[in-house]
Amino acid sequence: MVRALGCGPRGRWFDPTQLYQKMSKQKKLKPELASGFKDRKGNELILKDRLIEIIKRNFQLYGFEPLETPGFEISENIGKFLPDADRPMAGVFGFKDQKDWISLRYDLTAPLARYVSENFDSLSKPFKRYQVGSVWRNEKPGPGRYREFTQIDADIVGTNNVSADADMCVLLADTLNKCGLDKNEYLIKVSNRKLIQGLLEELKITKDSKKLTIIRAVDKLDRVDIAGVNALLGKGRKDKSGDFTKGAGLTENQSEEIISFLKIDSFSKLGNLSSNTTFKEGISELSEIFELTKVSQFSDRIKFSPAVVRGIEYYTGAIFEANLLFKVKNKKGEKVEFGSVGGGGRYDDLIARFTQSKYPATGVSIGLDRLLYAIDQKTIEKVKYNNPVVICVFDKKQMPQYNKILTLLRSSNINSEIYCGDGSLKSQIKYADKRNAPAVILCGDNELKSGTVTIKNLKLGREASENVKTREDWTSNKTAQITAQIEDLVNEIKKLL
Repeated sequence: MVRALGCGPRGRWFDPTQLYQKMSKQKKLKPELASGFKDRKGNELILKDRLIEIIKRNFQLYGFEPLETPGFEISENIGKFLPDADRPMAGVFGFKDQKDWISLRYDLTAPLARYVSENFDSLSKPFKRYQVGSVWRNEKPGPGRYREFTQIDADIVGTNNVSADADMCVLLADTLNKCGLDKNEYLIKVSNRKLIQGLLEELKITKDSKKLTIIRAVDKLDRVDIAGVNALLGKGRKDKSGDFTKGAGLTENQSEEIISFLKIDSFSKLGNLSSNTTFKEGISELSEIFELTKVSQFSDRIKFSPAVVRGIEYYTGAIFEANLLFKVKNKKGEKVEFGSVGGGGRYDDLIARFTQSKYPATGVSIGLDRLLYAIDQKTIEKVKYNNPVVICVFDKKQMPQYNKILTLLRSSNINSEIYCGDGSLKSQIKYADKRNAPAVILCGDNELKSGTVTIKNLKLGREASENVKTREDWTSNKTAQITAQIEDLVNEIKKLL
């Protein structure tokens, strides 16, 4: 038997049969996503795009201009996270190219600092920008918490004025309100990093690494409660999965002082807690913020909370978080507290890493995927997305007529398509049903001769599609079906959308 040979790369001959046998022995791949990532489609994406447009428009209303930066940055430039010799530090995804470690950005603020430093002379001062973009974090996923997610940020760079921080709080509340949340469904919690920093100074905790461990322990309060934070301040905590997080190693007295701080329920009670200078500065700055925000329509949504510390290291002053006050369902169908969908604060030292001089800044960030996850479970935002009207094909020779109908619909901004598969009429109707189409349009010989079309309203007669096998079956079922003149087609379709 003569076996045909194929010509491969670089002119090398190979046996196709052997290649097929080799491929057939390969392991069958399992089509699943990596943990912490998600596919999206249909109405979920329509809602996401709508939220983006609402948020962008509101940021523009407050005077911010758009900016876009790359997904990858030199690792050293986006923070104190320069990777070791083998791999990037936990928390970021990165790799080493020819000369540098580069990482996928973990937020949009650190790249902004690099951009401002690089373009300092040409920017307005202060510089107000907003940005929409994907960010990546190599951390444990949870309900609505992904390793890749979209953030929308607004920042004011180049001002010490506390009014900028107050404006951020109002912007955050106003934006959530315009996204469809009622005022009783969210709260903007405000604090100041100088409070926790001053408290740690008073407790004689001076090591930066230990301070950061404490701050990140406190930042998990909404997920692990007071007992969990107390464990993280001490020896450590094991979660439900068995993962152990090493604690800060504080003494019992030090832990008690921090827990007492977290339990404060009124801003007015802060003055009695510490005489530390840094602590007092934090109180003074917060007083000014609350004085400025009390004249806004969102004053009752902007409240002090000692538990707000923000886990990212670069914050230096006022800090804020947007928390949802209603529960959402996780993948198991259990109702859980959702917590933060955004936040931010003042970061006066971040740009100084490039300029060697202080350049103050403040900003907010909305985690769009978390907000989308929550809003998608609410009835407050019903996405009205019209799936396409489907024009069925009886005879491919009539495609010019079908295209005339298609042009008529699309010129009237009606989502529409001609069925492009090779299926029977039953298959075409099932396709339209699967697409959740509002209607199908039938135009056979009879309709062509009379200048009419048959419109089947699938919103009312969707169940009939399973029993349709022939043209006669279809036309005999008069439920939610009309015949209209071509010139009346657009008006009839609009009635059922």
